[in-house]
Amino acid sequence: MKVFKFGGASVNSVERIQNVAAIMQHHKAEKMVVIISAMGKTTNALEKVAKAFYAGKKDEALQLFDQVKRQHLTTAKYLLVTHYLACEQQLRDFFTEAEWLLHDKPVRDYDYYYDQIVCTGELFSTAIVSAYLNETGVANKWLDVRDIFRTDNDFRDADINWDVTSSKILTDVAGELGATNIVLTQGFIGATDENESTTLGREGSDYTAAVFANILNAESLTIWKDVESVMNADPKQFADAVPIPELNYNEVIEMAYYGAQIIHPKTIKPLQNKSIPLYVKSFINPDLPGTVIHNKPVHNLPPVIVLKEKQVMIEMSSKDFSFIGEHHIGHLYSQFEKLHIRPNLTQNGAISFVCVLDEWPEKNEKIAQEAASFLDVQIMKGLSLLTIRHYNKEVFEKLSYGKDILLRQQTPETIQVLLK
Repeated sequence: MKVFKFGGASVNSVERIQNVAAIMQHHKAEKMVVIISAMGKTTNALEKVAKAFYAGKKDEALQLFDQVKRQHLTTAKYLLVTHYLACEQQLRDFFTEAEWLLHDKPVRDYDYYYDQIVCTGELFSTAIVSAYLNETGVANKWLDVRDIFRTDNDFRDADINWDVTSSKILTDVAGELGATNIVLTQGFIGATDENESTTLGREGSDYTAAVFANILNAESLTIWKDVESVMNADPKQFADAVPIPELNYNEVIEMAYYGAQIIHPKTIKPLQNKSIPLYVKSFINPDLPGTVIHNKPVHNLPPVIVLKEKQVMIEMSSKDFSFIGEHHIGHLYSQFEKLHIRPNLTQNGAISFVCVLDEWPEKNEKIAQEAASFLDVQIMKGLSLLTIRHYNKEVFEKLSYGKDILLRQQTPETIQVLLK
């Protein structure tokens, strides 16, 4: 039994959905759970609906939602013939679910409404893809993952109740797999005990797939992306980026920690716990080998490069040349947690503390103002943070040439420099 996950880019057009069906034709005889994300840019569109609704702009919210509706109905019309009417009815049921809320007035926190509205994107896309697969001979059973994934009520970043969710997967999903080869469902979303929709936070769709793989003891998980494999650098930034055919879980976690746009660590953990291999493959060129991520040692990796632009350095120093104590640092970290900030780099001195953050003006300003109540504060913007794992002198000098190095941290495996 395997788990496949297709992201939003793989289903963002009629042609891309047809491509997913072509991939699935090769696997229709296998037992499989397939996770489908919302169509590309749908989540962003639904976020605008949620913001307009919460701002009291009901007509604008309904108008924006109508655009999303029409886009999905049009996609369904282009794809479907015999299954169109049933799919249209399913979509209209989901539309009604959202519109019933949009005609009301907000009386709860924004995050609650965000989840109720944004979760519909996954429901729309999976309804269409499931119907198209059935129409093209890839028999599958559509399931609402909100009936399976039980979560707490921490809206926008919900935690899964593993006991309840495991039980439902082992009964409901495993039962369906006994009757059909392919179960198709959503990533990123779940529901509370009160059947209120929740979302699982960053990279929630990959995490959903990993949870299914863990509980069902899957042979493997494959995440289908628009790149040929995991690369040693972002090919949009570095034209000479090269594919990495093999990685282990720990290396992927390290890469993600430093900001590589790769698999999120929370996705890795359920797989690592049961030594389930993860394949990263291209839905554009599915015959390419991609990358396999596993528990075994991997040697001779190329330099792995992460370049984060738009960085802000906040330098704080004591006003009277006294030591910066643990209480100062502790207070600052409590502010980071409160604002949901994770510094990309920190450096402590006897009378100074430096942190490097993503450029987020409102949050950066709040941190600086808070620190200024007991420290001298200086801010420098427009910087770049370069991280190289498995670095060598040649690569480091090439990438830092002509730049001023403001900060430098180095271990035997990794070097980080803040560049101006």
